[in-house]
Order: sequence, then structure tokens, then C-alpha cells
Amino acid sequence: MGWKADHMSQEDNSASGVEKIGLTIAACSCAVLAVGSLLDLRMLFLLAAAAVISIVMWQVCDPFSEASQWIGKHYKIPGSVRGATLDAIASSMPELFSGIFFVWIAFQADDKTHVGSEGFGSTIATCAGSAVYNMILIPASVALVVSFRRKKNPIVQVEREVVKRDGLWFLVCEAILLFFLYRQEIQWWASLVFVALYFLYVMHLRRDARRYRKETGNGQEDGGSNNPDQKASVLFGCFEIRLSVATSWLIILVATILVATACYFLVEVTRETAVYFKIPTFFVAVILAAAVSSVPDTLISIGSAMRGDDGGAVSNAFGSNIFDICICLSIPLVIGSYLMDWEPVSLQQDGKPIPGLMGLCVLLWILTAVTLFIIWHKRQVTRGKAILLCGLYLVFVAWAVMGSLEN
Repeated sequence: MGWKADHMSQEDNSASGVEKIGLTIAACSCAVLAVGSLLDLRMLFLLAAAAVISIVMWQVCDPFSEASQWIGKHYKIPGSVRGATLDAIASSMPELFSGIFFVWIAFQADDKTHVGSEGFGSTIATCAGSAVYNMILIPASVALVVSFRRKKNPIVQVEREVVKRDGLWFLVCEAILLFFLYRQEIQWWASLVFVALYFLYVMHLRRDARRYRKETGNGQEDGGSNNPDQKASVLFGCFEIRLSVATSWLIILVATILVATACYFLVEVTRETAVYFKIPTFFVAVILAAAVSSVPDTLISIGSAMRGDDGGAVSNAFGSNIFDICICLSIPLVIGSYLMDWEPVSLQQDGKPIPGLMGLCVLLWILTAVTLFIIWHKRQVTRGKAILLCGLYLVFVAWAVMGSLEN
């Protein structure tokens, strides 16, 4: 009992530490935002606005995740399915709503071709850029935190299934996306293909979960047990809400509205930044929008690592990426197709392929394969591997910068 109490105390202190860091960053970002606005420093204002939006998303997605997990357990949804659906939605809401608003705002332009080049093109950039961020920087961040804070075991152990199952599924989804993008236009029914892929992925998770229960003799998968007395932390831990059916659904509703609002402003900041630097929105979305929408995942994963769940923090990144490609691209595609009277959504700009689009997806596939190989080696992430992964992300950023300068 004494060890358990000490362990729980350490978890609480670690979580509190993350919240304090986040609160400090939020205060500094708001101060910079005010200074940039008062002094008319446009670039400073845009960067500070992006930071504030990211922190808002983090604080909104965190209680959403806790509420969705409670709902999943209450309705006895199997843990594997809950992780691939409710948990994935919780971590991918920013990418989903950003894509919807990119398409919708582009439709407001006089030229409907903007729905494809500006709208859906920026949606692909956000989801693909977020995928690169998630699979590279989240494991790297978790490994670096663990290497400095856990002296006795400073290495993140990665489950075999993360690479063998989730990683390979992600490569397949990317390959199919490349196939559709190669045609330089995409039909609405492509969304059905990606939704079907995600359904098969969820079924794969269920099969693995059932096999695991048979091998371990555990007749009940996580998620079937009764809900303990649980609370959701709100506003950097300043408030706690006791979870029930009513409060959980209320949190999900309010969080969805708030994250949608934040995503609208994120899209506007992304477009304004592109105008400021006089570069295509695509290249700003692939770095700025992708990073802003993924920073909350990073902070949540670091918090999990500080509480001892570093393996889960790493594995969630790949599951979230599959959801981004299959669902967060499909819904904006259907909306864009509807706005275009179900005509094919063009992936051309001024009669030419969207600059950087195919290169981004090819680079995403290559970086995924390389990252999986790095993680597969001894199935662990060390401090050295974390630094190497950060170097890979710098290569990705350099590609985006060079691409924006050429256009």
C-alpha cells in the first residue's frame, strides 16, 4: 500500500507539473499576443495566436478524452475499439475540423476550383503534416522526457504490435492515398474506400484483442468493467468535474464546439500567415496548422509518459494517424464534393498539380518507413534515437521551407 500511495503521488505531481508548464506557456503566449496586437507586429501576433489556439485545443481535448473514455467504459465498448474510435476522435478533432473549415472557407471564394487547390489541398497538408509530427516528434518527445526523468529505466519500450500492425496499416493507407492523388482529381466515393479501410483496421484490432484474451485467459477486455469514480480535469487542473452519463456527454458537446471554434481561427491564422509571407497556403498548413493541431497530442503523451504509461503514449500516435488519413480526409472530401455539386475535386492549381502535394505524400511514406525501422530496432526508443527522429523532422521542415521558396 505504501508503494502504491507513493506511485500515485508521483503521478499526481507529474501531471501537476505538466499543467503548470502549460499554464505558464499560456500566460506568456497571451502576453505576446497582446503586445503584437497593440504594436501592430503582424508576424508576432500570428505566432502568438497560433500558440494560444494550440493551448486551447490541448485544454479542450484533454477533458474530451477523459469523458469519451468514461462513456466507452460505461457502455462496455471493447478497449481496442474504443481506442480506435472514441480515443482517436478525441486526439484528431483539430485535424478534422481544420479540414472542414479549409474546404468551407475556400468555397467562399468566387472560383470554385479553390475548393480543391486551397481547401482540400490544405486539408491534405494538415493531416499529412500532423501525421509526420505525430509519428516522429511524439515518440521522440516521450523518449527524451523518460531518458531524463527515469534514471533506472531511461528507455521507452515499444510493443511489437505498434510496428507490425498499426505501422503497416498506416503504410497501406498512405499508399492508397498516393494512388488517388496521382490522378490529380479525387471523387467523393474515395471517402468510402478510406472509411472501409478504417473499418477493417478496427476489426483487426478486435481480432487481436480477442486473441489476447484467449492467450492470457482474461475473459473480459478492458472497457467491460464498471466505471470507477472518475473526474475530468478542466483549465489546467483548476477545476474538476465528476463524470457521469450527463456530465460526460455535456463535456463532449461543449468541447466539440470549442475545438471547432479554435480550428476556425487556426485556419484563418494559417491563411493570414501565407498572405504575410506570400507563399501558398499548402506549405504553411503542412507546418503551422499541422504542428498547432498536434501539440496537444504531444503534451498529453508527455503527461502519460510522466505517469509511467510511455508505451501507450507512443502507440497512440500511429492509431491517430490512421484516423487522420481515413476519416479526417474523408469528411472534408464529402463536404467539398457536395459544395461542388458532386463533381470531382480538382487537385490542380492554375492547370498544374498543386505544388508539393505529391512530394509531401511520397516523403510521408518514406519517413514512415524509416521511422518504423528505427523504432523496430530492439523495439525501443532511446535518447539517441529520439535525437535522430528530431533530425528527420528537421529534414521534413527543410523540405517544406524549400518548397515554399520555390513557389
